[in-house]
Parts: sequence; C-alpha cells; structure tokens
Amino acid sequence: MALPDRSAAPSDAPASLAVPTAPVRFPWVMGVILVNVGINVAFFGPIQVLLAQQAAHFEPGQKEAILALVTGAGAAVSVVANPLFGAFSDRTGSRLGRRRLWVLVGVILAATALMGLAGAPNIAVMTVLWCLVQAGCNAAYAAITAAVPDRVPVAQRGTVGGLAAMGVNVGILIGAVIGAVVAGNFSLGYVLCAAALVVGMVVYLFRADDDPLPRYALRRFALGTFLASFWVSPHRYPDFAWAWITRFLVNVGNHMVLVYLLYFLVDAVHLEPTTGIPPATGVLILTGLYVVMVIITAVTGGWLSDLMGKRKPLVIVSSVIIAVASLILAFSPTWSGAIVGAGVLGAGFGTYLAVDYALITQVLPTATDSGKDLGVINIANSLPQVFAPVIAYTFVVHVAGYVSLYVAAAAVGLLGAVLVTRIRGVA
Repeated sequence: MALPDRSAAPSDAPASLAVPTAPVRFPWVMGVILVNVGINVAFFGPIQVLLAQQAAHFEPGQKEAILALVTGAGAAVSVVANPLFGAFSDRTGSRLGRRRLWVLVGVILAATALMGLAGAPNIAVMTVLWCLVQAGCNAAYAAITAAVPDRVPVAQRGTVGGLAAMGVNVGILIGAVIGAVVAGNFSLGYVLCAAALVVGMVVYLFRADDDPLPRYALRRFALGTFLASFWVSPHRYPDFAWAWITRFLVNVGNHMVLVYLLYFLVDAVHLEPTTGIPPATGVLILTGLYVVMVIITAVTGGWLSDLMGKRKPLVIVSSVIIAVASLILAFSPTWSGAIVGAGVLGAGFGTYLAVDYALITQVLPTATDSGKDLGVINIANSLPQVFAPVIAYTFVVHVAGYVSLYVAAAAVGLLGAVLVTRIRGVA
C-alpha cells in the first residue's frame, strides 16, 4: 500500500509530518547553514588537499592510485550511509526530534575519525578512518538535508536551498584555507577540520525546532520491509528517478573536474615553476574564486527560482555553464585558464546547487520517508565519488591526460542537462 504524498498529508497529521506552511526564521536557517559549513570543511579539506598530501607522504610514486583508493572507499561508504541514516532519522522518536539526534551522532563520529587520521600510521588505517569520516558526515548530512522539507514551505525552498549551498561552499573554502595554512602539516589540518565540524553544529542543536515524531506514528520495524523501502520505483515515481539520474550525471562531471585539481596544477599547469605559487596556495586561490561565484549565484539563483516558480530552466542553464568550465580547463591548461575556469564553474554550480535541491524536494514520494528518500537522492552525490576518481585516473594516465578528462567531464554534465527535461511534475 502506497504511503500518502506530503502534499496530500491529512490536516490531523502530527507536526513532524505536516505540510510546512509557516516561513522559517533566520536563526533556524543559520543553524542549517553552519551545519553545512562544518560538514563540508570535514569533507573537502581532506579531499582537496590533506588526503593528497598524506597519500604522497606514504608513497610519492603511487599518490594518484592511493588517493583514488582512499576516496573511492570513503565514497562507497557514503553511498550506503546517507540513505541508511536518513531512514533511521525518519523512524526516530527521540525527544530531540527526528533529525537533531543524528546530526549530533554523525558529527561526533566524524570528528573522532578526523582526529585519528592525524596520526594514521599507514594506508590501511588511513582508508578505514576516512570511511568513518564519510559515515559520520553522511549521517549528519542526511539529517540536515531532510530537515529542510520538514520545516520549509515550497515557496521558500529555493532561497533556503541557495543559503544552504552558500554554507556548503563556505565550508569548501575554509577547507582549502586549512590546507594552505597548515603548509603540508596534514595532521594539524585534520585537527582543524574536526574542530570546524563540531563548532558548526552548535547553533542547530539549540535552534533546531525539530518536532518529535509521536509514539503512535512510529512504524514497527521489519527488516524485509525496511530494506525494500530503499527501492523507489521509477515506474511509480518517474520524476524522482529522472531527478536522481540528472544529479548523478552532473556530479560525476563535477567530481571528474575536482578530484585531481592539486595534481593538475602540479603536472599540467606547472604552477610553482611558472608562477612561484605553491600548488596548495593555488588550490586555495581557485577555491576562493569558485566559492565567491557560488555564493553569489546560489543565493540569487535560488531566490530567482522562487520568484519565477520554475526550476528546470535554471538547472539546464547551470549544467551548460559547468560544461563550459570543464572545456576551458581542457583547452587552456594555464594558470590564467584555471582562474577563468574556476570562476565559470562556480557560477554554474552555485545556481545548480540551489535550484536542483529545491526541485528535488518537490518530487519526494512520501512525507513519512523524506529522510530516506533524500538519502537515496544523495547517493547521486556520493556514488560519483566512487566512479570519478577511477574514471579520472583512467583518462589522465591511460588516455590523453587532462584534456581528455575535462572534455569527458563536459560531455557527462551536458547529458544531465538534457535529461532534466524529462521531469514532468515540476516546471
């Protein structure tokens, strides 16, 4: 028997499952922003710089393969962890509410693992600890993502999505700053990432306004039913399926661009010999420019989509812009080309993050499983982290280097732009 759609929730539904109508206030939004900042410091400080430095520390001649192994294993964990913890939060009857408890649990787990990475003695321990970081961060991310459709009315979701995307990218920037400031001391970098993650959750924990799920609304746990719930039928919910495919493709293209950014600056741009700029500083400069553009376009793009009442046109335009950025990097492997490419990539991805998130919340199948369903959607964020390092390694080492990598990234992203037109239930 199908569960009711959120838009058709009965008027006597508990507050935690009712259709949100009241606009959310700034302290709540700020809590969501800061959680996203902390999670993305913990994700991207290591991914952009620290893991690459640690891989080179263990085995300089095999740094690309080690980085692909570690990030791929972590991403494989996130594929499972995000929908799993989202489903747990859907079924949580804690007095803290459905989402707040899992933000707390996830942050504690990830911060502890980051502290462990600071002293990891070998590649095996490094890999296991990064997998635990991914598990914890994805638990927190699943919960904070599901909090938005829980609390935010549809007409405000583009704006809130844009502000959340701003938090994501401020976190990315802070991660890059940490990578540059620690100057190769990746152990200190991991400690700083852990501290940022913990600090980022404080406001949300005290201002969550997370309505508890009443005991009568809790569902009996049956393992078979629980596992079966992770399959969302593309036949019954085609818009959900097309939204998943679109996000997956755009993220594959995006991760293909980003995963070897440090090595791109070293091996293709030859940054330090030609400009005197250390590669980690180069990553910081490019990330800073990228983030500035993301913040501008995420906030304005989300607001514009709310004003227009339309999502798909902006998703298509932003996907095309992302593809253009990939082509700039492919055919202009210079420092000036990298600067232009980073700015264009930020302009496209900022709009995409805000508008696509608002679109996703409008195609969720049910109110009772929004955390799980958003976790399934978020597989389209994490699964590309499994494939993209392998694809990138193949293109860079065995095909035609960075030119072929970035051309392929552009083609993948453009396919996502085409397929978003198949979504029928959202303008």
